[in-house]
Amino acid sequence: MGLVFLFPPLCVSCGAQIGEPYSLCGDCWKEISFVGGAICQICGLPFEIDPGEGAVCAGCYAEPTVFDCARSVFHYDEVSKRLILGFKHGDRLERAPAFIHWLERVGRPLAEEADIIVPVPLHPSRLWRRRYNQSAVLAIGIERRFNKIYAPQALERVRATPSQGEMPSAKARARNVAAALRVPDRLRHEIARKNILLLDDVYTTGATLNACARALRAAGAARIGALTLARVVRPRSGAI
Repeated sequence: MGLVFLFPPLCVSCGAQIGEPYSLCGDCWKEISFVGGAICQICGLPFEIDPGEGAVCAGCYAEPTVFDCARSVFHYDEVSKRLILGFKHGDRLERAPAFIHWLERVGRPLAEEADIIVPVPLHPSRLWRRRYNQSAVLAIGIERRFNKIYAPQALERVRATPSQGEMPSAKARARNVAAALRVPDRLRHEIARKNILLLDDVYTTGATLNACARALRAAGAARIGALTLARVVRPRSGAI
């Protein structure tokens, strides 16, 4: 009680005093666009209208994902972008508990069925510059909440690539990460026949998650889920 009095919980976005730790104030909560309602049962893309239970978006129908299922917490917009970039590049690690709490709520079914939690890796050169992998911070939190195996070395980047944010199109993003990830030979037996949950910060086109899933499939992984904080939602055709 004394610590709460001395250090009252603050909004993870604006810093205003709030009643509960690791959360948002009322004003910031209203600005966040959480993913809800009808979504694609594979990639988690939100639908504008409810097409019915079990619907799959046109994108997944035309080009199936390598992973089995993905879920995200909120839409990637200017509000969530500020939250994530501060966490990713600005050392705002105090936001991690709130992010992990939201990921836990959205991704519970995926986490419960997983055997191993794997963060999307950074190339060593980028990790050296950034000092920490934001996806690994999230993955550690989920692993602890669900008492799973945390395997940060299950995937490795074998070549440095430009940032996906610099890529002009979905095809360019896919080419950028093609053959850039692999499961080390010494760990392939630990991945074989296991259910994997990938953790990342943003789902843009799915190129990075697909590249990770492709490497895990090559090592014999069974079911592969993906959990991200934010989802980029672009105008697309409807459900199938």
